[in-house]
Amino acid sequence: MTPRQKRVSWVVGGLVALSLMAFFLIQALRQNMVFFYSPSQVLQGEAPLNQTFRVGGIVSPGSVQRLEDGIQVQFTVTDTAQTIPVVYRGSLPDLFKEGQGIVAQGQWQEQRFQAHEVLAKHDENYMPPEAQQGIDQAQLQETLQ
Repeated sequence: MTPRQKRVSWVVGGLVALSLMAFFLIQALRQNMVFFYSPSQVLQGEAPLNQTFRVGGIVSPGSVQRLEDGIQVQFTVTDTAQTIPVVYRGSLPDLFKEGQGIVAQGQWQEQRFQAHEVLAKHDENYMPPEAQQGIDQAQLQETLQ
């Protein structure tokens, strides 16, 4: 093998190794990505069915119900245009209450959102940017109709 052929084989081998590393890195990142959807987007079918994503909005006043086992909670989340039911099993954050903004992570299961994690806003002025954007878009659509 000539010196030129050796250099070419090293370059080709290096490119193959870099390509494989990039492929595996992209696959790992893709599996860990969690997208955000508003209740309107979920009901319009934009959210994936039975895949993990986040939904955010405001907890509808009067909608929080603790089920008989005391661990499971059911409530609705709204972006002022659409409302979806959420079921969560576990203890809710201390700041969780009706009329406040939340982000829930879980899966849409045809008629309800099964949450695995619920995050509540941390002060009076905070709203997750994605949730605020969803609420703003819903209000804009409502005024245009």
